[in-house]
Amino acid sequence: MDKRSLQNSHILITGASRGIGKAAALALAEEGAKVFLSARFRESLVQVKNEVEKRGGSAVIVPADLGTPEGPDHLVRALKEHTDSLDVLINNAGAALSASVEESTPGDWDRIMTLNARSPYFLSRALLPLMEDSGIKTIVNIASVVASTGYPMQSVYTASKHALIGFSKSLARELQERGYRIHVLSPGGVATDMVTGVRPDIKTDELIGPDELAQWIRFLLVYRGNCMVDHIQIRRESKLPW
Repeated sequence: MDKRSLQNSHILITGASRGIGKAAALALAEEGAKVFLSARFRESLVQVKNEVEKRGGSAVIVPADLGTPEGPDHLVRALKEHTDSLDVLINNAGAALSASVEESTPGDWDRIMTLNARSPYFLSRALLPLMEDSGIKTIVNIASVVASTGYPMQSVYTASKHALIGFSKSLARELQERGYRIHVLSPGGVATDMVTGVRPDIKTDELIGPDELAQWIRFLLVYRGNCMVDHIQIRRESKLPW
C-alpha cells in the first residue's frame, strides 16, 4: 500500500483543544499537514497551536462554538479568511449526556444533537466546495461504540451518534464517484474528560488513549491504496471481543 504525503495539506479538526482532536492535530502536523484548529475557547487552542509549532508543524486557530446553530457558519467564515482550499475535514467535536429518558429534557436533546449530528452535516455541506479539487478529499467522522450498542442512561447521546453514522453512510454513497473518502471511527471508552464525566465509575487505566485513535486517523489519511475502510470499531482491550 502506497504511503501518501500530507505535506502542505490543509486539515480542519473540530474539538481540537483536547482529547482526540488535540492528539490528531499533533500527529497530522508531524506528517507535514497544516492543521486548522477549532473549538469553543481560543485560549485552549493557543496551547495546542504552540505544541504543534514546537514540533515543527503549522497550525491556524479558527474558534467556533458548534453547540450553537450559528456555530458552523461562524467556523466556515473564519476558515475562509485563511484558506480557499481544504483536503480533510475531521468532525470530532462532541458532547455526551448521562441521563434517563425521563430525566433528560428537550433542551438536552437539542444541545446534543446540534453538536454531535447537526454540525457535521452543516460543515460537510458547506466545505465540500473547498475540498472538490483536492487529491485526498476526505471526511472523518468520530462516532462512538454507542452508535451500534444502546447503553442505559445514554439515549440522547446514542441517538446523536446513530444519526452521525446514518449521515456518513449516505454521504459516502453520494460522494464516492467524485473521489471522496468518508471514514467513521467508533471507539469505546477513551481517556477524555467527556468519558470520565459520563462514566465516573469507569476504570481510567483501561481507557483507550487519544494518541491511539490519532494514529488510526493518521493511517487512514497516509496509507491510501485500493483498500478502503468505511468504519472502524475500536473497543477497550478489557471489553469482550465481538
